[in-house]
Amino acid sequence: MPETTGASLETLDITRLLKLLPHRYPFLLVDRIIDIDGDRSAVGIKNVTANEPHFQGHFPDQPVMPGVLIVEAMAQTAGAICLHSTGGGRPALVYFLTIDNAKFRRPVVPGDRLELHVVKEKQRGNIWRFACAGIVDGVKVAEAVISAMMTPVVPGSAA
Repeated sequence: MPETTGASLETLDITRLLKLLPHRYPFLLVDRIIDIDGDRSAVGIKNVTANEPHFQGHFPDQPVMPGVLIVEAMAQTAGAICLHSTGGGRPALVYFLTIDNAKFRRPVVPGDRLELHVVKEKQRGNIWRFACAGIVDGVKVAEAVISAMMTPVVPGSAA
């Protein structure tokens, strides 16, 4: 993560996340975001618990968090810092565009505290690109490069 000189890094608790993101249970996959450095980087926290619905079928006798949900949690963390960086201005949505170079190195299981490290690589207009890593107990368990597009919410639309 980039170093900041004397700056205090921000945190988003669940209440603030619910104001930023449109996701709700069971699809909100981030519990808190810490160490927010403007729109440059942040660390999302996902406390993985056995009572999550995907563990009923993936896999009942040996629960493993699906990789696609780990990537979605990374994307939600990135989307939240995009939206947070607007300072609460016009309402917007962040749409997932691409997933590149996704790798899964170790299963994520109930009891794990999944840290979702996201670092902005590039921004051009309303398109953002982030390098992401999932880390459990200091060990990288997943990584991907994702891009997203931020669009304004049109008044009266279904969003």
